[in-house]
Amino acid sequence: MTATKALKTGGFYLLVAVIVVQAVFPFYYAVMTSLKSGTALFAIDYLPKAFSLANYQAVLGSGTFPRNFLNSVLVATVVVALSLLLGLTAAFALSRISFRGRGLLLLTVLSVSMFPQIAVLAGLFEIIRLFGIYNTPLALIFSYMIFTLPFTVWVLTTFMRDLPIEIEEAAIVDGASPWTIITKVFLPLMWPALVTTGLLAFIAAWNEFLFALTFISGDDQRTVPVAIALLSGGSSFEIPWGLIMAASIIVTVPLIVLVLVFQRKIISGLTAGGVKG
Repeated sequence: MTATKALKTGGFYLLVAVIVVQAVFPFYYAVMTSLKSGTALFAIDYLPKAFSLANYQAVLGSGTFPRNFLNSVLVATVVVALSLLLGLTAAFALSRISFRGRGLLLLTVLSVSMFPQIAVLAGLFEIIRLFGIYNTPLALIFSYMIFTLPFTVWVLTTFMRDLPIEIEEAAIVDGASPWTIITKVFLPLMWPALVTTGLLAFIAAWNEFLFALTFISGDDQRTVPVAIALLSGGSSFEIPWGLIMAASIIVTVPLIVLVLVFQRKIISGLTAGGVKG
């Protein structure tokens, strides 16, 4: 029995080790490559031998990459703020107010996010050109809301449905308005769900490539995914792998920091299925 238990434990830790290596090794190798320069880039080394910050200095000190980074921060932040604001109010209506066609409306909201980006690209381009926001951050904010808002509405609606109806009834008895109920009653209880959905929406907007490539033409207005793609040269022999890896690390670090900072809230939001009294 002891041998069987030890075998199961060993198999479990072996599986965990394989998953960790598979998830962490690409990032580790990217860090290693970003710290190389010259011919060292083509040497396969799994342990550090020499460090050089030349790639990071080149990325941050020249070109429009710092501006592109700020563009991504601006666009992703605004998208998350609008998605959470609209998603929270929509979730209140869809989960707490009874009206005809509520289920169909929620299903329609979810179905919008099922379309592949390429399927709506042409229509979105015409709308953005009609509004006169082509090659501006507004074009990206408008287009990103198409896939962040439905997800936010769906998740927040599901979470709000699990909140006890008694707390809402007590607030109504005290004369609270719907906006007061949302901001003063539901909002404190929904922080885990808001953090989780907000972070996922931020990651989706931060990493989006197709819309950013299509709706932005100026180098100073681009976001970091497109900026990194444009770092490549004319052929595979001219690709500056060191610069690309350094830029990728710079772009990935903010996401890692956000996950580490909000780790507990994320876990609570993913595992919450109700409220304990």
